[in-house]
Amino acid sequence: MIPSQRILLGAGLAILLLITAASIGLDVKSRSDAASVNHTVEVLKKISDVLLLARRAESAVRGYDIYGTAGFVDEFQAARSRIAPALADLKLAVRDNAEQTALMEATAPLVVRRIEVAAEAIRLRSSGDTDAFNALRDRAEGRGLMEALTANLERLAAGEEKLLASREADSRRTGIVLLGIDLIGALVILLLVAMLLRESRRATVQLQSSLDETQAAKEVLEAAVAERTEHLVAAHDELRLSINVLQSTFRSMAEAVLVIDNESNVLLSNPAAERMLLHRAGTNLRNLRAMSDVFHGDGVTPLKPEELPSARVLRGDGFEELEMIVRPHDGGQARHLMISGRPMRDAHGAISGAALVYHDATTSREIERQLYQSQKLDSIGKLTGGVAHDFNNMLTVISGNTETLVAQLKGQPELQRVARLIDDAAERCAELIQHLLAFARKQPLQPRDVEINAAIADIAKLLRPTLGEQIQIETVLEAGPMSSHIDPSRLTNAVLNMAINARDAMPNGGKLLLETRRVELDEAYAQANADVRPGPYVMLAVSDTGIGMPPDVQEKAFEPFFTTKEIGKGSGLGLSMVYGFVKQSGGHIKIYSEAGHGTTIKLYLPPGAGMVEVATAAAPQAEGGAETIFVVEDDPLVRNFVTAQLQSLGYKTIAAADSKTALQLIEGGQAFDLLFTDVVIPGGMSGRELAEKVAKMRPGAKVLYTSGYTDNAIVHHGKLDDGVMLLTKPYRRNQLAEMIRKALNGRTS
Repeated sequence: MIPSQRILLGAGLAILLLITAASIGLDVKSRSDAASVNHTVEVLKKISDVLLLARRAESAVRGYDIYGTAGFVDEFQAARSRIAPALADLKLAVRDNAEQTALMEATAPLVVRRIEVAAEAIRLRSSGDTDAFNALRDRAEGRGLMEALTANLERLAAGEEKLLASREADSRRTGIVLLGIDLIGALVILLLVAMLLRESRRATVQLQSSLDETQAAKEVLEAAVAERTEHLVAAHDELRLSINVLQSTFRSMAEAVLVIDNESNVLLSNPAAERMLLHRAGTNLRNLRAMSDVFHGDGVTPLKPEELPSARVLRGDGFEELEMIVRPHDGGQARHLMISGRPMRDAHGAISGAALVYHDATTSREIERQLYQSQKLDSIGKLTGGVAHDFNNMLTVISGNTETLVAQLKGQPELQRVARLIDDAAERCAELIQHLLAFARKQPLQPRDVEINAAIADIAKLLRPTLGEQIQIETVLEAGPMSSHIDPSRLTNAVLNMAINARDAMPNGGKLLLETRRVELDEAYAQANADVRPGPYVMLAVSDTGIGMPPDVQEKAFEPFFTTKEIGKGSGLGLSMVYGFVKQSGGHIKIYSEAGHGTTIKLYLPPGAGMVEVATAAAPQAEGGAETIFVVEDDPLVRNFVTAQLQSLGYKTIAAADSKTALQLIEGGQAFDLLFTDVVIPGGMSGRELAEKVAKMRPGAKVLYTSGYTDNAIVHHGKLDDGVMLLTKPYRRNQLAEMIRKALNGRTS
């Protein structure tokens, strides 16, 4: 090869080396430019994330202000917890740009302050401080901060976009220069480095493709960010709506719902669970075992720990309508509960917790008990009626024959005396059978319209020599004509039997009170008491200050031959005869009694022709209110009725089954406007004693009493002072509304 060719070849090779070196350098720069472009795109995404979190926090504050749902608070806290890491990440991303770093340093406090203002708004809204909340909103500090930080973030994004455009331009210029060098080198050493030229061209094409891919990736990323933002907003709105619907449904359920973990800790409970079971999130069901006794549905067989609903369902045993009875140790009302349970499992199939649904069947079981008692008395009545009828037939033969024997044995005094004893025994049997027929509602009645007040006044005169001087007899008769369609002789016998029972319940003397009143039993009372027809009645109440009757005695009081008296001092047919007379007359009978506090027996008799117009006179319109009424009543049927009626009148209610529970709630700060309490309640103190304690804690507290005893009986028993407001049971909705309103508007107790 000639020197010139060698020189040319050497020069060409030198140029090739130079071009190669330049190509490598420019390729490295192109890759660096591409990395810078990607970094800028990432910074833009971080700016978008910070702005989205700030807007999400602001949206949660607005949602909580509008709906007041706790879910918005959780959403705000989630956004708040992510703001600080997002800001730190963004600061780190722009640290190589002094101008952007300075702008970021100015923006970060705005974001932090905006979150603090939003948190303050949620705190004020949760605490109910409306004035402070409105003042904060009126200052519009949050809106100004949001506009300022949005503007700064948009400037930050604009700077990054400008930087992105600059870097893209640098990348394109690098490609052009590289192409030029390749073209010049190709012209100089076309013959020597044809393959190198082709390789250079291929590198140029690859570089341009990289630039195009970078631009396309940028456009795709921007579109994806916009689409993702739109989807997130839509998903957030749908999720918020779904959460609101689920929360409203969960909170409005009448059944108590508990969600527990595998350690029996309550994770979630609805208001019905907190009201019915006193179970709240954080409670452990195992610890509650020590607070009450739990029995099977029969109320006798205790439930073993491994048989409890929570224990069964955590073993994987799903069940429906498991019945159990819970009796609190504090003496509160026993509850009949129907429980359904389902275990919850994790992704691996292991039991992670359970869901339990409780239905309070206390009221329905009480109605079933009353119906059973009524059916039992009807069955006993049918049986005794049939037996009495057959005995009457046999006694007719016995009495007729003994009468003949007495007449024919005049000459044999000893045998005649025996025959007379047989005749006397037959007469006593006939009287006993008449009592049985009265209970069986098969006695012959001769009903007519009887003026009740006059009849009771006459009966009271007859009772005075019968009961003795140690019993003080009083009458409280409602003024005006008042007749009932009954058999007057049977009424006299009924009052006499009740008076004798009252005398026996007051061995050391006491007071017997006879009262009359026009009443009307409504649909609600009829639904809660079997075999009662709603409508007007004449009420006759017989009250005593005796030893009273415990619940188990009250349940059997009307059964024939049931008596608590000593042998030979009572047949056990007195009240059963009264029961049969009232039922056969188309009326209703009710016992109100507390051991140690006396007894009131109320007879609701059908009105006579002169009673209809008075009894059906229009009742005053019920007037409600918005105050809070604290109801203390141990009878679940009455308690549920009262709270439902008060709520229908617009009042807010709190309820307790005994004085101990009521006092604990009041000592815990429970607010109320009126204490509405039964006079005789469990829990260690009476309604009056509870009211006195409340008066010491809250001077001026208003009190309205209620009782199954009549108001006169209450005063005469010495339980309440004259003038203290008392609503006697049963009462109608309008009577309840009127007395509640009077108590709220009247003097304090």
